[in-house]
Amino acid sequence: MKGYIEYLKDNPEGYWFKRKVYGWGWVPATWEGFLVTVAAVAIIYAGFATFSKSKPDVAVRILVLTLAALTPVCYLKGERPKWQWGLKDKKNK
Repeated sequence: MKGYIEYLKDNPEGYWFKRKVYGWGWVPATWEGFLVTVAAVAIIYAGFATFSKSKPDVAVRILVLTLAALTPVCYLKGERPKWQWGLKDKKNK
């Protein structure tokens, strides 16, 4: 856990999102990244809470559109994604 927090804090470029340590994708690394993530989750939750029973197709559209809007933000404000499996040893760099 300590190494993971150091990984997130090692952010001289000021990325909002850093690469996931395991797999492909991003995790929020700054307050801006957390704010964007919480906003996206809130929009998805509100969409499903409002429309899941009466109009499920609208809820799914909200999900897809929110994720479609979040992905470019992660690309623009985050590290370039790549597949990785764990943290690299600083000694081996």
